[in-house]
Amino acid sequence: MFVIKKVLGSLLMPLPLALITLAICLLFISKANKKSYVVAWLVLIGTWFISTPYVADKIISPNEARLSTFNAKKHTNVEKVVVLGCDVYANNRLNANAQLGGCALSRLTEGVRLAHHYKEAQLIVSGQTSANLMKQTAIELGINASRILTNPNALDTKDEAKQLARYLVDRKVALVTSASHMERAKDLFLAQGVEIIKAPTQFYNFASQPPYKQFIAQVTALKAVTAHFYELLGKAWIQIRRWIDPEAL
Repeated sequence: MFVIKKVLGSLLMPLPLALITLAICLLFISKANKKSYVVAWLVLIGTWFISTPYVADKIISPNEARLSTFNAKKHTNVEKVVVLGCDVYANNRLNANAQLGGCALSRLTEGVRLAHHYKEAQLIVSGQTSANLMKQTAIELGINASRILTNPNALDTKDEAKQLARYLVDRKVALVTSASHMERAKDLFLAQGVEIIKAPTQFYNFASQPPYKQFIAQVTALKAVTAHFYELLGKAWIQIRRWIDPEAL
């Protein structure tokens, strides 16, 4: 009974319910234009499958398997802890931490953890919309304001790498960002002459979900797959820009 309740509850969530409704509607749509009809079904079925934990795990795991969380035992000294910006939901009525999205909170939490471990390290928080909110949150989590440098003018990772390079070249730098974003971020920082120690966070482990959830579409799984494809597009864009102008990125 428990499993049945959970399955039905999962199927009634907005994403699977919307896809099921569309599938039912397609059954009653005229099949006069067979190509469009087939394409519509393929899109619907494809969206369902890439939104399932099972398929999402197959897509994401190969990339994340190459990474591991930061191990302080392997690094006796870190001078700079850089936390890259992420999602923010600005609302002046809320505390700073409540305005940070899950991605930003995940990154900042790891950055603060490292800052507490490496007492002399400078914590650098970046991102046009997130830097100041992350600084306020870090202070509330026990990091002295004098140890925190903000970089609020960066629009993207390319800007973050360029603007922060002068503080980081020839330093021991721990770079904190999402696991899906780490390789692209490392590439862009290396292009500016900054060697980094990877400190990835926000890993996904959809394989750990119970069997009855593995083939039901979930927003979380679709979001993770979307982030993965976004990084693939980002890497392709870097290659195109460098092909046009080797000094571009």
